[in-house]
Amino acid sequence: MSDTCSIPQQIPNTAPPRALEPGPGKHVMFFGDPMCSWCWGFSPELNRITESIRDRAQFHVVMGGLRPGTREIWDENMRGYIRHHWEEVNAKTGQPFDFARFDDENFVYDTEPACRAVIAVRTLAPDKTLAMYEALQRGFYAENRDITKTDVLADIADTIGVNAAAFRDQFQAKDIHQDLAFDFQRTRAFGVQGFPAVLCAEDDQYAFLALGYRPFTDLQGDLQAWLDA
Repeated sequence: MSDTCSIPQQIPNTAPPRALEPGPGKHVMFFGDPMCSWCWGFSPELNRITESIRDRAQFHVVMGGLRPGTREIWDENMRGYIRHHWEEVNAKTGQPFDFARFDDENFVYDTEPACRAVIAVRTLAPDKTLAMYEALQRGFYAENRDITKTDVLADIADTIGVNAAAFRDQFQAKDIHQDLAFDFQRTRAFGVQGFPAVLCAEDDQYAFLALGYRPFTDLQGDLQAWLDA
C-alpha cells in the first residue's frame, strides 16, 4: 500500500455500527481528502468508476481527513517529504502538479477546511459533491491555490455553480462540523487508514475495491463482477 496517503494516527479496524452503513442495496463509498496527492492521482480512475456504476449503485464521497486541524507551518523536512509524494504521483499517473506551492515556507497543511467545503456543498447541492471535490484538487495541485482559505473555497464553489454566499453560510454553520465529524467517524469505523480507498457495500456486507492507488484497468473486473452478482 505504498501508493496511498496514510493517516498519521492509527485507527482501529472494527465493524461499523449500523448507523454508519450506507443502507440497503448496492453502494460504492469513496474515502479521500482533497489534499491527498494519491487521491488526485486517482481522480481519473474515480471518474471511470462513477461512470461504470451509473444507475446500478449509489455513490458516496466520504471525507476521511488526512491532516485535519494541523496548526504548525510545514518545515523543510515536511516540504521535502510531501514534494517527494507529489513527484511520485506525477510520474506514475501523469496528473499535473504546480510545484510552486513549495515556495511558500509559511503554508499550514491543514486539510480540515477543504474537507468541510466538500461537506458544505454536499449539503447545499448533493449532485455537485464530486465536482467540488475535484475542483478543490485541481485548484490545489494544478493551479497552486490555497484551499485552506475561505475566500478561495467560496470562489471554487461558485465556479461549479454553487452560490458563494450560500456556501459561506453553510461552511461556517455549526451543524457542518457535526457532519464532518460523522464522515471522519465513518472512515474510522470502516478501518480506512489511508487514501484513496474505495469500498463496495451491499446490505450489511462490504469489501474494499481499492486501498491506495489502483488503476481502473486493474479493478474493472472486480467492480463488474460485483455489479453483476
